[in-house]
Amino acid sequence: MIEIKDLTKQFRLNKQQKKKLGTGADSITAVDHINLTCQPGRIFSLLGPNGAGKTTALRIIATILQPTSGSVRVAGHDVTKEGRAVRSKIGFLTGTTGLYDRLTPDELVTYFGKLNGMDSSLLERRKRDLFHTLEIFSFSSKRIGELSTGMKQKVSIARTMIHDPEVVVFDEPTSGLDVITAEHIIELIRQCKDEGKTVIFSSHIMSEVDLLCDDLAIIHEGKILYDGSMNDFRSQMVNDSLTKEFIRIVNNAKTQVE
Repeated sequence: MIEIKDLTKQFRLNKQQKKKLGTGADSITAVDHINLTCQPGRIFSLLGPNGAGKTTALRIIATILQPTSGSVRVAGHDVTKEGRAVRSKIGFLTGTTGLYDRLTPDELVTYFGKLNGMDSSLLERRKRDLFHTLEIFSFSSKRIGELSTGMKQKVSIARTMIHDPEVVVFDEPTSGLDVITAEHIIELIRQCKDEGKTVIFSSHIMSEVDLLCDDLAIIHEGKILYDGSMNDFRSQMVNDSLTKEFIRIVNNAKTQVE
């Protein structure tokens, strides 16, 4: 489970950033007092336009960023006070994950398994299963720097899932990928749900959201505009597509601010 209570994240601005943004403020609020709960065995989708605060929120969940105020608990552990415990329970996959180009997929995934304290027999079994599912064996001994974008993303998936995390965060995981690799990720997300994991999923591809998610939140300028089940959202929709409804909600929020 992921429990987010009154979460706020502010970033301090230097002179150059103030000039670029056209503001005299010393800081900018990326996440503004949000409250969310993601349940095990369900896929929670966090949607928002670029700069809405969704990636910042996901990075706080994954302990990459520290909150300014509020709290986040992942699998019962506080992200600020128990970062190591959170990282042992979580897998974090993005479309821009950096990998070590000089290592092979086999070496990289083994390294992350050992980093998570896995014993050798379990590590080898998990690695074998993941490499089979993701069709990595054919390039498992090549240097990562020689691999295609799709191959690298498969390695990222194996790295993310090697320690069998209870909670999995997917931030734009299929961005820029070919159809076959994207389908591997979609199937992985479904599998995580079937295994009772807590899944939080962010994507600009509305067909994926419509296909996968059980619960939905829309964030804009750091604030939550909608938080509820996908079924409830569909029953309240004014438009005939998720994309159009998302745009309508965000545009309404912009109009109210103006």
